[in-house]
Amino acid sequence: MDTVVVIPTYNEVDHIEALIRRIRQLYPDFDILIVDDNSPDGTGELAERIASTVNQVKVLHRARKNGLGRAYVQGFQYVLACNPPYSKIIQMDADFSHDPVYIKDLVKAVDNAQVSIGTRYMPGGAVPNWRLNRRVLSLFANFLVRAWLGIPFRDCTSGFRCFRREVLEGIRLDTIRSNGYYFQIEMALCCQRLHYTIAEVPIRFAERKTGNTKLGFAEIWEAFWMVLFFRFFR
Repeated sequence: MDTVVVIPTYNEVDHIEALIRRIRQLYPDFDILIVDDNSPDGTGELAERIASTVNQVKVLHRARKNGLGRAYVQGFQYVLACNPPYSKIIQMDADFSHDPVYIKDLVKAVDNAQVSIGTRYMPGGAVPNWRLNRRVLSLFANFLVRAWLGIPFRDCTSGFRCFRREVLEGIRLDTIRSNGYYFQIEMALCCQRLHYTIAEVPIRFAERKTGNTKLGFAEIWEAFWMVLFFRFFR
């Protein structure tokens, strides 16, 4: 049990039980940490009921919804403090847009790298059934990141990743500034500046079938200004 999957949730009651079941089916030795932002639909309570019967499932409750970045930072800090320690930490979405079947590829990739990223924009990767505006936004964001920040990876906005422990220990998580969409870019930038080796793994990203995307105008606006900030001031 040296691997843990960290999953932030907000109003994911329709997905979380099935996702936990699927991960447990594929990877029975992995632990799972649910980081819930006080979901009004009862996601946190459902996760607690599951955790009460499955020792390998843990739940971290946050008082309120204040951003994906904060949820991941607190989740990472929680698992880094666990004893016995985890050697590999996976991050993924809760809505099945990240298929758990790819976890094995992400974990295998860090045998020869320190970070692995599930990439939509490489041979074998895809974003089927994505609306044109989402596709254009994602491609443009990755273009800006490569052009302005010099990050060479093809999918810096992907939130499906695996970190070796020393990476998250080396990144000063309490200094992470971004809170939403840009969080993935900032983490990739930190890894590059600290000279961690990153492998890219092809994934098929599926649009969520129920509920609403958490990506809104505020997150896009934050990402744009954070790219400018890191380009010219940091």
